Amino acid sequence: MKTPDLEIAADDRPLFRPGKPPMRWGFPLLLGAIIAAAGVLYYLWQLRAEPPRPTAAPEAAMPSVTPQPSAKPRIEHPIEAAAAPAGPPLPALAESDSTLQDALAALFGRAVFDQFFHPQDIVRHFVAAIDNLPRKTVAQRVMPIKPVTGAFRTSGPEGRIVISADNAARYSAYVRALEAVDSAKLVALYVRFYPLFQQAYAELGYPSRYFNDRVFEVIDQLLATPDVRGPIALVQPKVLYEYADPALQDLSAGQKMLVRMGPENEAKVKAKLRELKKALSRGL
Repeated sequence: MKTPDLEIAADDRPLFRPGKPPMRWGFPLLLGAIIAAAGVLYYLWQLRAEPPRPTAAPEAAMPSVTPQPSAKPRIEHPIEAAAAPAGPPLPALAESDSTLQDALAALFGRAVFDQFFHPQDIVRHFVAAIDNLPRKTVAQRVMPIKPVTGAFRTSGPEGRIVISADNAARYSAYVRALEAVDSAKLVALYVRFYPLFQQAYAELGYPSRYFNDRVFEVIDQLLATPDVRGPIALVQPKVLYEYADPALQDLSAGQKMLVRMGPENEAKVKAKLRELKKALSRGL
């Protein structure tokens, strides 16, 4: 039975929200050093020019002030510049598509790239998709990958509808392409272009957060997706189907995608995610 797909509602957040460009610290640090040096010189000059003053009576002890934690968040998974493979200078974010198209086509194969990837705004789409996967919904417009072909398939009589066993075949070509790619080379490509991913993340509305930490968060959440065996019951309160099990319906958008593609495909994707996480951790 061909039916509407499971719920993937549109996200009201703008896809690419303009943000402030990353702060350039060189001039502020230089200015701060000049001010600090001037203060020290002025203090030494006062010691020489002014006579000693009588010692004032001791005042009551002031209460100790607990230092406040830094507003800058801790980076859990930093990417060092030295980890990036040597290469030509990175293109500007707005001009990076052609370079990434060639790089991804070399990794996945040109036919696979043309079949599965959106060729425009690759960095921004990837960043927006990663950021949205742990949420309840993901808008298709943020996905860097083209949607699977064919309609979502169900079976069973009305009132007892389940995901059809043959629905998993719709995802098989995507899973095979993911399995075939060299994880070390894919991670090297990500590390090489990381400054562009970080810039796109800042523009999305997170100027003080670190995108690679978000990547690890998302991988860990996807790996925590429950392994569901047996038919998965559905309900249809409106137009789109939902999982009948409230625990499954409460999963994140990314976790629902894994469940929807069937247990065998889910296991293969999880194995690749573990491989990518290991390669990324080793390369940092």
